[in-house]
Amino acid sequence: MALLEIQKAGSPVLKKTCEPVKRIDGKLRSFLDDMAETMYKFDGVGLAAPQVGRPIRAVVIDVGDGRLLELINPVITAREGTCVDSEGCLSVPGIFGDVERAEKVTVEYTTRYGKRRTLQADQLLARCVQHELDHLDGILFIDVAQSLRQETEES
Repeated sequence: MALLEIQKAGSPVLKKTCEPVKRIDGKLRSFLDDMAETMYKFDGVGLAAPQVGRPIRAVVIDVGDGRLLELINPVITAREGTCVDSEGCLSVPGIFGDVERAEKVTVEYTTRYGKRRTLQADQLLARCVQHELDHLDGILFIDVAQSLRQETEES
C-alpha cells in the first residue's frame, strides 16, 4: 500500500465530473487500499478518488464504527429529511462550514468484488456519503456551505 497525494481546492481534478468505473480488478482494489490508507493517515472519515487525482466514481468511508465502506459507482436513490451540520474536508484544510444535507439516504453501489449492494445511512454516515458523492460530481462542500469559518490554533 502507498500514501496518495491529496489534491487541494483549486486543483482541476476536483471540479470534474468523474467517469464510472468500467473494470473492477486487482489494480482498482489496490487503489482502494491506498485510498483507505491515505484517509486513515490524515484522520479523514471519507475520501473520494478525485481527491487523490483520479477522476473515477469510487469512494472510501469509515465514520469510526469499525467498518470500512468502499463504494464503486455509487448512486443515491432516496433522500429523507434535512439537517444542517458542520463539515470539513481533507482537500480544504483548516476550513469548516455549515452544510444542509438529507438526514437519511439510500445509496446503491458496487463492491470491490463486483457485487451490487444497497446501503441505508443516517446521521454522520449519511452526511459523509453525500459529501463524498458530491466530490464525484466536482462539488466541494465550500460550494454548497451556508457559512464558512477558518479553524484557528485556539479552537
